[in-house]
Amino acid sequence: MQQVWMLSATQALCMSGSFLFFLLGGIIGSALAPSPGLATLPVSVLILGVAAGVIPAGALIRRFGRRAVFAGSALLAAAGCVAAGAAVAGSSFIAFCAAAFVTGANNAVVMQYRFAAVEYVEPGRASRAIAVVLSGALAAALIGPEVAVRAADWVPSAPDAGSFYAGAGLYLLAALLLSQLSGAAPAAAADATEPPRRLAEIAAQPQFRVAVLAALVSYAAMSFIMTATPVSMHVVDGHDELATARVIQAHLLGMYLPSLASGWIIARFGDRPVIAAGSLLMIVCIAVAAYAGREVLHYFWALALLGVGWNFMFIAATTLLTRSYRPGERIQAQTLNDFLVFAAQAVASLAAGAALATMGWARLNLAALPAVIAVLAALAFTTTRTRTS
Repeated sequence: MQQVWMLSATQALCMSGSFLFFLLGGIIGSALAPSPGLATLPVSVLILGVAAGVIPAGALIRRFGRRAVFAGSALLAAAGCVAAGAAVAGSSFIAFCAAAFVTGANNAVVMQYRFAAVEYVEPGRASRAIAVVLSGALAAALIGPEVAVRAADWVPSAPDAGSFYAGAGLYLLAALLLSQLSGAAPAAAADATEPPRRLAEIAAQPQFRVAVLAALVSYAAMSFIMTATPVSMHVVDGHDELATARVIQAHLLGMYLPSLASGWIIARFGDRPVIAAGSLLMIVCIAVAAYAGREVLHYFWALALLGVGWNFMFIAATTLLTRSYRPGERIQAQTLNDFLVFAAQAVASLAAGAALATMGWARLNLAALPAVIAVLAALAFTTTRTRTS
């Protein structure tokens, strides 16, 4: 488990850096973008970087191994943060978006940490290993907003530029830790006797499809709502930046605090019931956001519920996915899953700014409801068909 905890620590550092973009991207975009509808573009471009980086990340890992790609990618993200700080100092919206894309590409590699962790444990402990790695982002939920607030004035002439310079330091530390990661993955090498199937055959399995759908919706719905939150709170409703930071912090805690127990919960109750529970929590989040009100407390509870719903859905979906492929198929199956998940997240995030500008906060939340209901319907359908078979 030593390697799993190392991956958890580097997850904390890397996610702290990317959280700077999620927290400040919309606010900086509101100041620099040529139109209000483009305010959330930096966050959307960061997520687009994730989607664009998934396939190259898989290919590079196959060619050079996880350790080299993980460490090299963290160095690239550090450069992206430095570029972001310079873009803020120079009031360049295009340069800031480009820096967000570079940093986002690293997140495609960071998302591979959870799959790497599974290779270091026995199959029965997969959900716990995934949860341990993702729990690293719990520390990031505390570190990221604090860095954003405390380093904001490091460059007096350019508010918030210092936050990104501080983020570069976090990525450099992550690269140092990742360079010490063991290149061996004992669990992955233990059973590779069965020949790999074609990707189309793997993707045709109902179990694989439900896992991908649940992960896809968890990320797309979460990103759609979360991307719009800082703009809705700070720009539209006039809540101050500190209140906005605390709400995003509550959301991040909701996303990652349950990781301390969700691995055990999935092992105890099964991945499908936990996916269903996460879907129901997202529905409650949408109800609170759409109908409760627009005060800080309403945003707080809606975003906290959104985070917990995402945690249950995503970790359970990842656990379900690991049971749908053989050891020799893991890179191609994981790459396809992550490409679909983060492409959907990118589209949702890109749509968030325009949706907020045209639909408003309440209707934006309601727009996410059909996708969450689709996950519950898919679970019910496949579970019923499995029992009938």
